Amino acid sequence: MSRKVGKSVRRNRIKRLVREFFRLHQHDFSLRADIVVVPKRGICADSLSLAQVSSELGPLMAKIVSRASAG
Repeated sequence: MSRKVGKSVRRNRIKRLVREFFRLHQHDFSLRADIVVVPKRGICADSLSLAQVSSELGPLMAKIVSRASAG
């Protein structure tokens, strides 16, 4: 993650939230692949919560898993 997202405290908060999302949902996604998450440039890490991360990444991961299983 680059400094475009913010200082190290903000970057690390985003990383912790994304890792926690994947830790909690690791059994929901039976996908054997590496996932790269690139946050949007103007993201406000201070008010970001796990619920917001889940609402953003949940549908995306479901879409990725369904495409991988179909193809």
